Amino acid sequence: MRAVDTNVLVRVVTRDDAKQAARADEFVLPGAWVSHLVLAETTWVLSAVYELDAGAIATALEMLLNHEALSIAEPDVVRAALTHFRKKPSLGFSDCLILEVARAAGHVPMGTFDRDLGKLAGAQRL
Repeated sequence: MRAVDTNVLVRVVTRDDAKQAARADEFVLPGAWVSHLVLAETTWVLSAVYELDAGAIATALEMLLNHEALSIAEPDVVRAALTHFRKKPSLGFSDCLILEVARAAGHVPMGTFDRDLGKLAGAQRL
């Protein structure tokens, strides 16, 4: 299966450039894989460049998880991270994803100096 880079995924979400969005859609139509890193970068771009709030970013992630042509790496892990992010958006999706990837791999507790992240089950504040 082919994979997508962050800039392709951002076009799928934002639709801000009609020509690139069409090319992105054409590329993913036969099926495309999305890595955790691409999801994390996409959420950063949506926040920093497009200035979307956490609610809009969570909605975009949900849309990507439900996209019929996209295959998200470990979708259950991503859904668990999204649940944390929706409850506590100040954590940032990337931190929530890091914790859930560690949990899925059986590597908890995950040490952190982040006060809020350290309050989640599976994380340990150092």
